[in-house]
Amino acid sequence: MTKTAWVFPGQGSQAIGMGGDLVDLPAGSAKFAQAQQILGWSVPEICQSQEDKLSSTLYTQPCLYVVETILVDMMLEKGHQPDLVAGHSLGEYVALYAAGVFDFETGLRLVKRRAELMDSAAGGMMAALMGFDREQLEQKIQQTPDVVLANDNNPGQVVISGTPEAVESVLAGIKVKRAVPLKVSGAFHSPLMASAAADFQQILKSVEFNSAKVPVLSNVDPTPVVEADVLKERLSRQMTGSVRWREISLQLPLEGVSRVVEIGPGNVLTGLIKRTCSDLVLENVSSAAQVPAS
Repeated sequence: MTKTAWVFPGQGSQAIGMGGDLVDLPAGSAKFAQAQQILGWSVPEICQSQEDKLSSTLYTQPCLYVVETILVDMMLEKGHQPDLVAGHSLGEYVALYAAGVFDFETGLRLVKRRAELMDSAAGGMMAALMGFDREQLEQKIQQTPDVVLANDNNPGQVVISGTPEAVESVLAGIKVKRAVPLKVSGAFHSPLMASAAADFQQILKSVEFNSAKVPVLSNVDPTPVVEADVLKERLSRQMTGSVRWREISLQLPLEGVSRVVEIGPGNVLTGLIKRTCSDLVLENVSSAAQVPAS
């Protein structure tokens, strides 16, 4: 029997117009209305706005969470079930929702606060690197204070995060085919997020987690677990910890997974996984029309 993993993209996968096909569906309209009560603004309006408010962290994270969870509901309603789940950064919250660790409202309230804290953590910089010598890069990072490997996405793509001076110093000291500064407000997934992470951990403490119905691979630890307390502890480290996506990808076949479905806008994660594990069957569900029949 085929084992299937569901994976969920995070910030960077958003696109103007996403979720537009979900607005008039019963599953979508109810969730969008509930989200507006919690957030105080309309997810569909932000997603359709030509002013590109969607690229602001404050809006990006809640919008991705809402759109992706609606698609999860549609998958579940059609009788589809994952054997394993994982999400990239913000996507981990959707993975936990899909695994039954918390309900829609609980997850959205966490994501709303996470977005507010991360949006206010100014002063840092992130850059995506493509085409580099990993050993040289890791050595240079070790020699440079205030910069870390924030996202280890696949063998040929990573993101570094830190102070602007430190990030520029790393880029100046290594050979890299392409480096792209990211449009983010701070140095996410680095120790520079410690203050925001401490505030968020206080919020997390008061939230009750259920044990997961299927194993979850966390960003900070790619080994599969279902225990509620472990999943919460891992999530509490996520804001300052690295996203170990390359290791998550490598773990999938070790768990017997042969099929991966990326649920959410775009195809960033299936693209990353293909580079790491070329034998996996990769599928995408980014709209209602792409939800497979039961």
